[in-house]
Amino acid sequence: MSALNPPSGAAQDDELVFVDEAPVNQPEGAANRAAWRVMIVDDDADVHSTTTFALGSLEVHGRPLEFVHAHSRAQAERLLARERDGGNDLAVVLLDVVMEQADAGLQLVRHIRDTLGMRDVRIILRTGQPGYAPEMDAIRGYDINDYRTKSELTRTKLYTSVAAAIRAYEQLRALEDSRTGLARVVRANAGLMALHTMDELATGILREACALLGQPVDGLLCACAPGTLPDEWTVLAAAGSSAALAGGARLLDTGGCAATAMAQALAEGRAFHRPDCVTLYLRGKAGSSFAAWLKLARPADALRRGLLDVFASSVAVGLDNVALMTDLQRAAFYDTLTGLKNRTRLVEIVDRCLAGSAHGAPDATLCMVDIDHFAETNDALGHQFGDALLVAVAQRLRAAVKPELNLARIGSDVFCVLGPSADVDPLALHALFDEPFSIEGQDVQVSATLGLVRLVDHDGNGTDALKDADIALKRAKSQRRGGHFYFSRGMGVEIRERVRLMHALRGGFARGELFLAYQPQVDLAARRPFGAEALLRWRLEDGRMIPPDRFIPIAEYSGLIIDIGEWVLREACAELMRVRAAGHLDFTMSINVSQVQFRHPHFLDMLSRALDDSGAPPERVELEITESMAMEEPDLLIERLAQIKRTGVSIAIDDFGTGFSSLSYLQRLQVDRLKIDRAFVSEITGSARGSSIAEMVIELGRNLGLGIIAEGVEDARQAQILQTLGCPLAQGYLFARPLAPAQLIDWLGSGALTRAA
Repeated sequence: MSALNPPSGAAQDDELVFVDEAPVNQPEGAANRAAWRVMIVDDDADVHSTTTFALGSLEVHGRPLEFVHAHSRAQAERLLARERDGGNDLAVVLLDVVMEQADAGLQLVRHIRDTLGMRDVRIILRTGQPGYAPEMDAIRGYDINDYRTKSELTRTKLYTSVAAAIRAYEQLRALEDSRTGLARVVRANAGLMALHTMDELATGILREACALLGQPVDGLLCACAPGTLPDEWTVLAAAGSSAALAGGARLLDTGGCAATAMAQALAEGRAFHRPDCVTLYLRGKAGSSFAAWLKLARPADALRRGLLDVFASSVAVGLDNVALMTDLQRAAFYDTLTGLKNRTRLVEIVDRCLAGSAHGAPDATLCMVDIDHFAETNDALGHQFGDALLVAVAQRLRAAVKPELNLARIGSDVFCVLGPSADVDPLALHALFDEPFSIEGQDVQVSATLGLVRLVDHDGNGTDALKDADIALKRAKSQRRGGHFYFSRGMGVEIRERVRLMHALRGGFARGELFLAYQPQVDLAARRPFGAEALLRWRLEDGRMIPPDRFIPIAEYSGLIIDIGEWVLREACAELMRVRAAGHLDFTMSINVSQVQFRHPHFLDMLSRALDDSGAPPERVELEITESMAMEEPDLLIERLAQIKRTGVSIAIDDFGTGFSSLSYLQRLQVDRLKIDRAFVSEITGSARGSSIAEMVIELGRNLGLGIIAEGVEDARQAQILQTLGCPLAQGYLFARPLAPAQLIDWLGSGALTRAA
């Protein structure tokens, strides 16, 4: 922007009051250049004269300002409609907020935007009543470029606001022109791609190129074989002053400046724009090159030149239709990085193989090869390194397998091998990864996990076969990375059943089919209730029960355990409060927490909300985690347990003795109780080993100052031995089966445990 500097000194800080200035020396021809049109809308005549005086000498991008005056909202609406219908280039509206009515200015803004549809014109609101209109709401709701009180609009600020608004308007117009031009390029390309002969296509390119420039059709387009001279070029289309060369003639030396310009474009591989002509370089896809020369009646502006370059680069492929079709074919059926077949092409081949197997085709196997830990390599060393590794794997596969086998890359790091079962040997494929790959001077050792499916044993199409191979691959990963697994029909049934159960669980949870049962925990010495363990159960609408060991792993796998686990926390805490209301104040509620739930970043928030909303005393709530959970990521677990302990909730380790906890590690955990697994309790009366393990757990808890509870106590002999060994607490069918909430309170109040003792 070029503009006269506003007066320096104190005058810059005054209100709209300006000193006299010398006449502005405008550049020669300035009066003839299109002016930026600025509308002033204000019911104060002084504002019009003062604003015009302040901005009269301002130029933006070498263009002066022209003012349109309106003294009311109604007059402004008439003038704005005339501006729009007349196609005038109205850039800015300086608008008073309060005129005939308090909100006249804002109503006019809405009229400009919604009724007249003038989206590009920039609006600067001015008000003499600060705070009358909500500034941020006005700007956000009405697309307003600036909002100022008249008292703060010094000359400098007025200069700045108007110049910024004009620049914003110019950018919006440029974007709209670009959008319109690009839309025309797209339409032109679509029309050209529908043409079937070279003559039609070449003529159409000339016509559309000149139309994009807004020029008469005048020029020529030639096919220029590499290494040939202009007199060997074939004229594919010509028009205007070059029309005589149409019809497949050679571009002879009489081509003059056209031949010279096109030779330069071909030599440098780019377009040239001059005031009197444009030369385009159009590179074909099969080694051919093309050039176009367009004669201009007037120079083209930067926007049109840019659109023409986009057009030229996009239509060049149309000049070599065979190459285009080859590229499309390759893009549709081959992986661009490795050159191997892609998923689409592999599915077609598998479909043909499956169709042939019905007529005695040889046995075939589809093997899915997954590069182990590729994502970590890609993230650590970069995508370029990862791509190079994938290319190296593809090359090794291509070199090692028989030519008649089909190779494909169907995913980021997943390859496939398809062929006769005798030739698709998983051990041989694993052996291909024994030697490291040399990538960018580094030796990279990777392994692969394989999932295989024999097509003769497969029911379905090619897509289904890939799914089955993927199921086998996942099974192999779950058992041991770097191994392999063959798909079996039973695996398919298992996967489908798991998916069915997952959907049923989601729906059942929403319908309230899940519920909690409570198994009492007792003090063995006093034979009185100590607490209860909340157990999650699922009863279908038809009354059938789904065992927890079936649906809880699915809930964890699907992530639904987070919502279910939060519900369990809240429901168990609410039940604790109902038990306390019935008079059992020394009652403890024990709640199981899954690994997925425990490691969720918002688990502590869920626990705190359950305690706060229910009012349950934290010291009467105990969370149970399994020993296997306690052994994973010890530092993270120790930190999480410390956070839980600060809430006042206690921690128990469930199934203790089945894992591999070390004594030193156990000492670092802030746990309160160890729970003897039912497997050791069941052996306590008939196995010295079972008794000794239970005794060791009890002794360990005593030495570490931890509480002990045994689960699965089913007969009085087990209870007696546990009590003799020093185990203070127990739960099991001997005392009570899991009870519904109402049954729990009845059981606590019945004194049945005391009478049985």
